[in-house]
Amino acid sequence: MRALTLSVVLVLGLTTLPARAQMYDPAYPVCLQSYGPQGGISCRFGSMAQCKAVASGRSAQCITNPYYGKRRR
Repeated sequence: MRALTLSVVLVLGLTTLPARAQMYDPAYPVCLQSYGPQGGISCRFGSMAQCKAVASGRSAQCITNPYYGKRRR
């Protein structure tokens, strides 16, 4: 019985989908961080003013991109 339980746990653990990592695009200096069920971070803004215009009226905030200008390896 113990072996059956262990094998079921292992199979369920191996078949689950991996979590997606949050990505920051290093090409843009400003990111929009959204909250809620469809929340996330979108780094597609060239200025803070542009980001704030999109964030207006939404559950979101604009943040500086910590990876702006850094090259990917």
